[in-house]
Order: sequence, then structure tokens, then C-alpha cells
Amino acid sequence: MTAGLLAGLVSLLSASCASEAPGTPEDAVVIGGLLPFTGGESAIGRNLEQAMLLAVEDVNAAGGLDGRPFALLSRDSHSSSERGFNQLLELLYTDRVAYLIGPEENDLAREIAQDVKALDRLHMLPGYAAPSVERSETRGGWIRLAPSPFALGCALAKIAVREGVDSANSLTARDDYNASVSSEFTTHIAALGGRVLPSVTFTSGQSTYREKIGVAFGAHAEGTLLAAYPATASTIVTEWAVSGRPGTWLLGPALRTEVLLANIPEGSLDGYSGVSPSLSLRSECRVVDDVQETVDCATGNAAAFIRRFSRRWSGEVPFPAAHFYYDGVVLIAMGLVYAQATSGDIPTSGRALQEIIRELNSPDHEVASWRDLKTAMERLRAGTPLRYVGAAAEYELDEYGASKHHFLQEWTIDGDAFVDLAPIAVSCQAWR
Repeated sequence: MTAGLLAGLVSLLSASCASEAPGTPEDAVVIGGLLPFTGGESAIGRNLEQAMLLAVEDVNAAGGLDGRPFALLSRDSHSSSERGFNQLLELLYTDRVAYLIGPEENDLAREIAQDVKALDRLHMLPGYAAPSVERSETRGGWIRLAPSPFALGCALAKIAVREGVDSANSLTARDDYNASVSSEFTTHIAALGGRVLPSVTFTSGQSTYREKIGVAFGAHAEGTLLAAYPATASTIVTEWAVSGRPGTWLLGPALRTEVLLANIPEGSLDGYSGVSPSLSLRSECRVVDDVQETVDCATGNAAAFIRRFSRRWSGEVPFPAAHFYYDGVVLIAMGLVYAQATSGDIPTSGRALQEIIRELNSPDHEVASWRDLKTAMERLRAGTPLRYVGAAAEYELDEYGASKHHFLQEWTIDGDAFVDLAPIAVSCQAWR
């Protein structure tokens, strides 16, 4: 459907809930956010919004855009493709936001891509399950902050090989994100000398997965990757436990969430490993054994952000994804401030702004920390290019706008808690 037709349809959409800071000045630079405040993913929505509101406060305290304040306009995805898509249309065509952050839902981010391109907007994707941004476009700009399926598949395969897994398969949900992680996992397993056995896919939302579980473990793989979202994975794990717990799991990145632990038999996944984004900066990590690729990372930067967030929000703790949402706001602000300082105006093109943000985050530039945005913004206003050391990562973006991640966090489960293990170096080659 064309952008023009979509714009026409938006006028027919019913009024919907949007949250904007009270008393927002007319000249504010508005950033739009689509977050799951209701529905199955509602537990995370408010936490992510709090991270973005904190970032808005911090960049405004640092002077905003040459005195113009930033503001956040949030809409509810309802954790739903259909209702969430309507909210995205509202943000783009009714609210006319030029800078969009989110959504968490992979399919929504893909559905809106043509509109982002047609309107030439900037689309910041902090979510773990965000789609790939490996596209060359002349209009529209995408920036993906979380690790790619390639990096996640690499780390999972390295864990499996280290644990002596010679043969592997997967039990995978039929969605773009989990399917991509599963594909990269099996590709890396094969490249590292392991045997890839037949994998099994399924459609989420079924009442039972007993047959799929039986087929997956009937292949007698030494390791089976569970690549799914928590609601479905909890049903699978429960049925797997009842059936006698055959085989050995590896756990996909979407499963590090309390929602999973709260809905499975306690102890059923004890000792099984998974990976997720590391919140340690690259400069906080060092390889202590080149042969074994043993990595040691400090966690001071992430701990400082957790303290900052908790002070602002009455003791609440940010979810790991919230670190990336904070950074998404700051990266947009830095790009706009630098563009205005060097060209006398702010870019109206999302593609142009994406290129500026990529340029700023070149490894050759001096660093600017989230902990001292006042100094960072002053230097950007003076025309000094700075790369961003954020709450989640030291950012370096590839030619498409995807963040490069060099280390990921391995974790395991112990009863009703996740336990961090040693980080994993992402050192796989592009086998294909």
C-alpha cells in the first residue's frame, strides 16, 4: 500500500492513547516511541519509556538543540501487530514525528519500513528482536543498536562446541527473528565442525507442542536450541519437563526474562545456557586467553546507569533493553546537535541524519560519555565530532547502521534466577 493511501487511512483511524509530557513547548523536537504498554509484553513497556524520558531530561539539561528542548511522544503497540501498526501510522502521519524509536515487535518494524522510506524518516531500533538493517537506500534511515542474529548465532555455537556438543538442531518459532538466530546458529555449528541434524519449526500460540517436541528430540541431537518468545517457550518447557526431559537445551536470546521463569516448573532449566547482549563496554573487556578466548569484563558503566535510573524512578531497576532505549534518544540528539553546528540547520532527511550518526561514531573520533552529556553537547555545538559511549555500549555502526558487538553475555539458570557467566567473544567469520 502506498504512503499516500496510508495517510488517507490514518484520518479514519479511531482516536488512540498517546502520552506526551505535559506542557511540551511548541518548538520542542519530538521523538516518537512505540512501546507495549498493554498486552502480552506490557511488563516491559513502562520501563523502556522511563529510560527514554530519562534520556530526554538529560539531553535537555545539557542544552537541548541549541536551546530547543526535546520531548517524547509515546504510543501503545498493545503487543499486537494490527493495533500496533495503526499506532505507528498515527505517529508518522498524524503526529508527523521525524524520529521514531521502537517498536519491540519485529513484525511491526518490518511492516512500517516502506512508510519510513517513503517519508524519509529516521527509525531507531533498540529492541533485541529488531529486523536486519542490511539494506542500501537513498531514503529513510535505520539504526539497529542490539546484536545481530549473526553475532548471537556465533556465540551460541561457540558455547555448544565448548560444551562438547558434536551434533545440534533447533526447535524454532516461525518468525523472522527466531528463525534468523536459529539459521545462524546451525550455520556456525557446521562451520565449527559439528553435525547439523534436522530442526523443527512451529507456529506460536498453539495449545500444545508435544508432537513438535517429540520430533525435535527424536533426532537425538546433543544440543537443541530453543528459539522462541517467552510465552510459547514456557509451554514448551513445561511439556518437555512432563515428558521426561529428553536431550539438552541451548536457550535463545529472547528467553532471558522473568516471564519465562515464572511460568515453568522451578529448576527445570537449571544449568542450561543462553546468550544475550553484554552491557559491558568494549573497553571494559579483555581477552585473557587467546587460545580458549576467555574474556573478562568489568561492569562499572552498566552499574552506574542502573544507579542513575533507580534514583530517578524511585528505586526501579532498568531492564537490560532499557539501556539501549536510553542510548537511542541520545544518539538522535547528538546527531541533530552536530548537524546544526556544522551546517547551520538540522537535516530533514532520515537518511541524512543516519549518515551523520554513523559518521560521528567512527572509531577515530574522541569519546563522549552518557555520564557527561553537558560537556559532550558543548563540544558538538563547537563542531567537534564525538563517538558515543552509552549506557549499553560503545557504538560503532556499519555501513547500514547496525551496531557492531564484539562480546556477548553468557548466562545460565539457577532455580528462579538468571546467573551471568563469562562473556563470549564474537569472533566468528562470515562463513557464507
